[in-house]
Amino acid sequence: MRELVILGTASQVPTRTRNHNGYFLRWEREGLLFDPGEGTQRQMIHAGVSASKITRICLTHVHGDHCFGLPGVLSRMVLDGVAHPVHLHYPASGGDVVRALVSLATPGLDLHLHPHGTAGPIADGIEVEPLRHRIEAFGYRVVEPDGRTFLPPLLEAAGITGPDVGLLQREGRLGPVRLEDVSVHRPGLRFGFVMDTGVCDGAFALADGADLLVAESTFSNDDAALADQYLHLTAGQAGALAGSGGAGSLVLTHFSSRYDDVGLLAAQARGTAGATTVIAASDLDHIPFPSRRG
Repeated sequence: MRELVILGTASQVPTRTRNHNGYFLRWEREGLLFDPGEGTQRQMIHAGVSASKITRICLTHVHGDHCFGLPGVLSRMVLDGVAHPVHLHYPASGGDVVRALVSLATPGLDLHLHPHGTAGPIADGIEVEPLRHRIEAFGYRVVEPDGRTFLPPLLEAAGITGPDVGLLQREGRLGPVRLEDVSVHRPGLRFGFVMDTGVCDGAFALADGADLLVAESTFSNDDAALADQYLHLTAGQAGALAGSGGAGSLVLTHFSSRYDDVGLLAAQARGTAGATTVIAASDLDHIPFPSRRG
């Protein structure tokens, strides 16, 4: 099962209807919690996300609205008796802040710290790219391995049925029949996560080919000067990011409290997103992963 659960969508200042950041990605056997801001533990209860399902926590950077909920989440995992290892990924330059936050949590969790400082893989199927913010920040990409999709008419013509189909998939060949003779390439699903950043190469790399892209949309196009000053994206820039990378769906979030109606931001993003589907996230949304393309 793959699903994105929105735990919070506010930027620096929460509102009556928007909590600080928090995003939970169900990715088959993995449960990845991104950027848990204040109140994430409570939001998890409202959203039906069990702390026991978290296997990894990924921080883009150590500004408070992206990490101050960490001690509460870790403590809840201890309270719930989580016994499996939990991996915490974060920019190396934020190590002092991360260790301070971890020290506030109830001890007893099998927690493994994984700082990173350069682009590239950080775990099986997970990669990072540098973003352009006021402190060191990285976005995340979660990738499913490419595979093959069998074509039933070709299997039938080759006389391959039942257990032999699985054998062909494992071995790559069954007698004279090769796997590629009866199947087509199936690209793996991709998830991109882009938080606080100005426009940069890393953000475009994360958006490239994403089936589902989460991107901050802190400011409207009319406030582009503020976005440039604080190194955030406008809605139009977020849309262009998704459109240029051919993303299937774009989830906008991290909204400034100055906007009561984020429909305006969604409309601006749609204006630059091309064929990408644009969703303005609300707290506690459950967003199914889009259907496989191709």
